[in-house]
Amino acid sequence: MIRTIAAILFAALAIGGCASYDGRTLAPGSSTAQVEAGMGQPAARVTQPDGSTVLYYPRGPEGRHAYAVTVGRDGALRSIDQRLTLANFNTLMIGKTTAREVRELLGPPDPYAMTKLVLSQREVWEYKWLDYQEKRVFWFQFSDDGILRESMNSRDDFHESPGAGLP
Repeated sequence: MIRTIAAILFAALAIGGCASYDGRTLAPGSSTAQVEAGMGQPAARVTQPDGSTVLYYPRGPEGRHAYAVTVGRDGALRSIDQRLTLANFNTLMIGKTTAREVRELLGPPDPYAMTKLVLSQREVWEYKWLDYQEKRVFWFQFSDDGILRESMNSRDDFHESPGAGLP
């Protein structure tokens, strides 16, 4: 009996967690309070020049999505976008894009996925993402002036099971 109750409770929590993961249960026009009730507290908020606010929901460290929820000046939900996409990564330009622009496009990196390289005076940010079903990692290196200097997109072999793909 206790196992049955525990299984039902676990299933209910799992379903509730999945429903709020990407905000799919939210309708356009939902209030900021409804967004936060459904998706939780955002990791960051950025006010845009038009008065709208972008709420960031990175789903790391093992989740490979980062959602940006745009709420209008009136507090009503305008859009929800998954930001960790190849199209977004491809807009970032070496030598021109700033760390602030990367953060505003992709959302804040996981604090545990940020590394300071003292000798080369670089900061590295890591974003785990999915290219269809393939697990991948994108790394960005910024110089001390906050400019993107290098980037690298790679398979995330760390998360592959031993012997994966072998006959």
